[in-house]
Amino acid sequence: MSDTSRTPTEVDDAALIERARREPEAFAEVFRRHAPEIQRYVTRRLGADPAEDVVADTFLAAFRQRERYDLSRSSARPWLYGIATNLIARHKRIEVHQLRVLERTGTDPVSDPFTERSDERLSARSVRQRLAAALASLPAGHRDALLLVAWGGLSYQEAAQALGVRIGTVRSRVNRARNKMRKELGGVDPTSSISEVHVRG
Repeated sequence: MSDTSRTPTEVDDAALIERARREPEAFAEVFRRHAPEIQRYVTRRLGADPAEDVVADTFLAAFRQRERYDLSRSSARPWLYGIATNLIARHKRIEVHQLRVLERTGTDPVSDPFTERSDERLSARSVRQRLAAALASLPAGHRDALLLVAWGGLSYQEAAQALGVRIGTVRSRVNRARNKMRKELGGVDPTSSISEVHVRG
């Protein structure tokens, strides 16, 4: 069965992007598949308003770069996260400011509305504040690697693809970031804390 005879959900991203080189409208399916996830990730890092622009720019850049996409990679997730991460870099001051606000107030306008149980909000507040402080103090490259894995759900290999570095570099950055988080959070597993406080919901 040829790719062109399969439904969009049966075709992998590489096939869609290859088709989009000939039929640009096919790229809309790549957007449909991945935009919500990228939106959540960028919103988590920058807040809603900057995220709108970053996500739009991410998919515009991806569309313009479709001719250079490595078709041996069936999933476009690492590629899209890499573009988004590069664009987030232009907003580092916004990200650090958001983390500092969270550190001071304990209020997270992104995830709070999705957390129904008040006791969960209360128990998470002190962790959030310390977590925000620790994240804000990380070197940008370490923060990117950690958050691609912890918030983006990428594997180390996918994060390496997204960042354009070796997998060993990602492992090293994530390990150092986690060690710093453990120190700042009094021995709490930072990956668990990040996932529970920020990703779920």
